[in-house]
Amino acid sequence: MDPFDAGPGGLLKQAKSVWATAGASVVAFMGIGLVDPILPSIAQGLHATASQVSLLFTSYFLITAVAMLVTGFVSSRIGGRKTLLLGLAFVVVFAGLSGTSGSVGELVGFRAGWGLGNALFVSTALAVIVGAAAGGSAAAILLYESALGLGMACGPLLGALLGDASWRYPFFGTAFLMAVGFLCIAVFLKEQPRPARKTSLLDPVKALGHGGLASAAVSAFFYNYTFFTVLAFTPFVLNMSPYRSGAVFFAWGVLLAVFSVLVAPRLQKRFGSLKVLGGSLVLLAADVLVLGYGDHTTAVVCTILSGAFIGVNNTVYTELALGVSDAPRPVASAGYNFVRWFAAAAAPYFAPKIEEWTDLHIPFVVAAVTAVVGALVVVVRRKALTHEAEEPEPKHATEDGVAVFAN
Repeated sequence: MDPFDAGPGGLLKQAKSVWATAGASVVAFMGIGLVDPILPSIAQGLHATASQVSLLFTSYFLITAVAMLVTGFVSSRIGGRKTLLLGLAFVVVFAGLSGTSGSVGELVGFRAGWGLGNALFVSTALAVIVGAAAGGSAAAILLYESALGLGMACGPLLGALLGDASWRYPFFGTAFLMAVGFLCIAVFLKEQPRPARKTSLLDPVKALGHGGLASAAVSAFFYNYTFFTVLAFTPFVLNMSPYRSGAVFFAWGVLLAVFSVLVAPRLQKRFGSLKVLGGSLVLLAADVLVLGYGDHTTAVVCTILSGAFIGVNNTVYTELALGVSDAPRPVASAGYNFVRWFAAAAAPYFAPKIEEWTDLHIPFVVAAVTAVVGALVVVVRRKALTHEAEEPEPKHATEDGVAVFAN
């Protein structure tokens, strides 16, 4: 069945509960890039350095990484609907509190609470969409990945539009939108069946004992360092107004969405997952290196272009993580994300520190090296990673109704 078909089971013929969850997912993903255009404004408003403000990403993703061990444990006990509502409630509260911050320390702390709520919500949303969607998992997965891409693209745009008046407004705006999402899910989404087997806190860690899954996680760790150097450090390098910075990262997000949903599957079908991933990582490394040493116009172009490589990588890594081992997909995904999100926490902290210790170019050199290391892991461990290619279809969906944090 064509997931774009407007007939029964197609993308356009989904229940209100599916659209409510997908809409809230867009807002949840917007929260990742929301602060990008206003990072310099936040630094100015709170009299903070670039390295201090970058901790907004570090606290957010550090909590997200640890929460990967908790989300399956929670959702397998209280159900998907209650987990979604719990996550949304956390985001509403902590996003609102973020807008009231009087110091960068308070803001970093509130972003940590926001990260916990976002992890609970986003990591459960795909399972709920798959369980409630008509037409099988194909339309559901397409809808979820479209929500991810749209959220990543619109987050910087919302941050720019609201942040031009005050850096506090994007946080209040997000809290309002997530409150609307909370009400929509509370009204339209019925509780999903609970899994027959409850997930323990250590199951994701045990799953990493599989060589293929561990290899995918390690490679993704190095890739994520590159990814979040671009996302969290580049706004300081571009040093643009919120509107212009928002436009740059909106274009970046559009490329990410297009290449993740439309281009990556076609490249995989033609060349194979590992060749596509290795080539994309090397191209990302070259792009980041040029970004670091080029003039301002070149830096803008390379920032936008990086969205294409990041979109491809996100899709391929997800499929590898879900298909390379025999562990249940939600457990494998939790273990994989537990490892890789630590790099998302590390890069925003170390990139500005490296600049302070050296110069503006070296953080991008380090980011280029980590992308190449990620590609080398794929090459060296290709035999352990080839099990994924034997699967007739990528395992995007979920097992036992427990969540997969896909991208």
